Amino acid sequence: MKNIIVPIDFSEQSEHALKVAASLAKKHGSEILALHMLELNQAMVSSSEGFHPEQTVFLIKLAEKRFSDFLDKPYLKGISITPIVKHFKVFSEVNQVAKKHNAELIVMGSHGTDGLKEIFVGSNAEKVVRNATIPVLVIKDELPDFKIDRFVFACDFRDDNMLAFQKAKDFAKMLSAKLDLVYINTPGDNFLSTKDAYDRINKFLRKSNTGMEVEIYNDYSVEKGILNYSEMSGADIIGISTHGRKGLSHFFMGSIGEDLANHSKIPVVTFKINN
Repeated sequence: MKNIIVPIDFSEQSEHALKVAASLAKKHGSEILALHMLELNQAMVSSSEGFHPEQTVFLIKLAEKRFSDFLDKPYLKGISITPIVKHFKVFSEVNQVAKKHNAELIVMGSHGTDGLKEIFVGSNAEKVVRNATIPVLVIKDELPDFKIDRFVFACDFRDDNMLAFQKAKDFAKMLSAKLDLVYINTPGDNFLSTKDAYDRINKFLRKSNTGMEVEIYNDYSVEKGILNYSEMSGADIIGISTHGRKGLSHFFMGSIGEDLANHSKIPVVTFKINN
């Protein structure tokens, strides 16, 4: 893992993400690309609107100074850090930066007492996840020692999840974590008998040339099943696949809403489904 992107907005949550990225960078010899996107609207950068360019330059310089101070932390010593400042908040640019620098992971913090609800529904991380073609790791709280032993990856074992599954395996290997695969079986139209579920899972594993056990866990909804299974199994992180064009609102067999991200007390990492 050569390059890790960390979007920075000077919040406590983005510092939580930066600390996790620093921990990963030290273990894997990675470079951190610290990305700050200024919120300058068109009126601020257009002199025709009565706003002088000198004032815009001043605000940009002020933000860059604040950015530099934010990155001057003891835990970043010895880590290669490249600050990147974008002058507009365009979330597709995060993925453009990732492609340009061959980054392999985006680490983001979550905001607010509502956990990931605010961030995954129409705001920053949701927009980043929607545009990102690389995994996005969302950190909720401060994690002094980011050590992952057990990684639960929830999958519906349909063919379009193959790429996300391979990325999840690579991610677990990188973290030296035990990969725990689970299929959440729910009542209603999506219910599968045990035989049908194992038929689908075995077909998927054969195609992926993977010999692993998969737990079938029954619950009332996919999100509740993932949360309950992860808690029961002592997971340190939850992995899910997502259709970028639909954000996190649609994956697996239907819509999970924001409940999973909302109620998860542990980090969540998303992997793009191969559309």
